[in-house]
Amino acid sequence: MSQDTGGRERVVHPIEEESFRRLRARVDTSYLAPLTRAVVERVIHSAADPAYLTDLVCDEPTLAAAHGALHAGAPVVADVEMVAAGITRRTAVCRLKEAVSGPGLTRSAHAVRLAYEQVGPGAIWVVGCAPTALEELLLLDAAPALVIGLPVGFVGAVESKAALRESGLPAVSNISEKGGSAVAAAALNALLYHPYHPYHPPQFAKENV
Repeated sequence: MSQDTGGRERVVHPIEEESFRRLRARVDTSYLAPLTRAVVERVIHSAADPAYLTDLVCDEPTLAAAHGALHAGAPVVADVEMVAAGITRRTAVCRLKEAVSGPGLTRSAHAVRLAYEQVGPGAIWVVGCAPTALEELLLLDAAPALVIGLPVGFVGAVESKAALRESGLPAVSNISEKGGSAVAAAALNALLYHPYHPYHPPQFAKENV
């Protein structure tokens, strides 16, 4: 079992347990830091693609900060409904239905603008479909807690993910054209499922005066 963001026990199906056992038999992830391992394994699991082990770009301190923000209630934004549907135990904001395209502006980019107007800074953004959504997010002063940038495609996907890494924003990305809604949602779910233990600094008694 693992704990979800609401503190409830998440029951892991035997098929999922066996799937991860086989994954670990084929791919050595034991050397990875805990949150990085959780993200990498769940992405590999979602795509049945061990090549994500070397394709994903993660940073453990970044994931730790985002993990804390997520479990403290940071809003989650998805670029498309398929990403939102794949995120479990948390409702994601997706404004694509209300968005409209215009000169030099795709619907996905407009949806990012609408979502930012709704959630403001400090959100976790999950982009798995549209490179233009990721490009638009980089133009905003969104101050995200994390950007999971895993859009898929032969046009703009590699470039948008490279721009994300170069931006210095806290991020999860990958190097190749691969990606998609399932893997982006999986990366977010890995952080949701990973146990969270908030740090409470020790209390010291005041000295007698």
